[in-house]
Amino acid sequence: MVFVTKLPTENFSYPRGSKVSKFFAGIPLIDLSKPDSKQLIVRACEEFGFFKIINHGVPMEFITRLESEAIKFFSLPLSEKEKAGQPNPFGYGNKYIGKNGDVGWVEYLLLTANTESNSQRFLSVFGQNPEEFCSALNDYISAVKKMTCEILELMAEGLKIQPRNVLSKLLMDEQSDSYFRLNHYPPCPELQDLSARNVIGFGAHTDPQIISVLRSNNTSGLQISLKDGNWIPVPPDHNSFFINVGDSLQVLTNGRFQSVRHRVLANGSKSRVSMIYFGGPPLSEKIAPLQSVMKGEEESMYKEFTWVEYKTSCYNSRLADNRLGNFERIAAS
Repeated sequence: MVFVTKLPTENFSYPRGSKVSKFFAGIPLIDLSKPDSKQLIVRACEEFGFFKIINHGVPMEFITRLESEAIKFFSLPLSEKEKAGQPNPFGYGNKYIGKNGDVGWVEYLLLTANTESNSQRFLSVFGQNPEEFCSALNDYISAVKKMTCEILELMAEGLKIQPRNVLSKLLMDEQSDSYFRLNHYPPCPELQDLSARNVIGFGAHTDPQIISVLRSNNTSGLQISLKDGNWIPVPPDHNSFFINVGDSLQVLTNGRFQSVRHRVLANGSKSRVSMIYFGGPPLSEKIAPLQSVMKGEEESMYKEFTWVEYKTSCYNSRLADNRLGNFERIAAS
């Protein structure tokens, strides 16, 4: 992978004192098999917008098989990878993230989570035998989608809202606009020459969808921003999943849950592969705070919008923009 323009770098240092070690001990870790998981999920979404799950029920075989297929794909010559097509929106991308000038030390494959739609795209990449890649992709997405819907139903229970599937049904809908992304961050040789600086693999942003489900190989790089603005590294764990609250879920809960700002820093010596399932609603779905989460005379913090309106607004913005800002209700002065 050859990048011809200078990549963004940042000065970066960890917060003083013991904040990092406290956070390592305090990242919300939720065992989905435990009866208190729904209350812990709600607390994690309120305080961090982010948590790690174990006992998730996704077979490790599905995880390792797709990771193996992803590594095979990203190991192909650039000319072969480009046969997957330009990311418009689905396809193969290299360095450029979106169409508004964001760049990073990353290459990626962006796909629809509608598994039947992906097979044709890989005929040109893998010849007449894309079955292995597509089978691994379909098994993984199906299992992760099932797990994600279970998490959303636990959220609804924890919030004491009915029906239990008020959130999960948006992903289960046949018209659900959900995405799947494979990211590859190769070792970055620039880091050998930079002192106390970091190369951005994927710039700071929040995810616009309802929920994102991430796992990666055992290589560091992911960071989240706390409410005080400090960036904190997330220790990798290739056996577990990390859950991000998205902007749409922040709106649906009227700001009770906070979408988490996150980024990825490039690694100087190791390759990082991540897989992200983005659970989105149907394009025509109206996004507004659920009446069942509103307290008393509480007013909506957001203007009602459809998912396609918000999605369009997001893709016309930069990664770091406060994309929900255009949809907030401004209190009269």
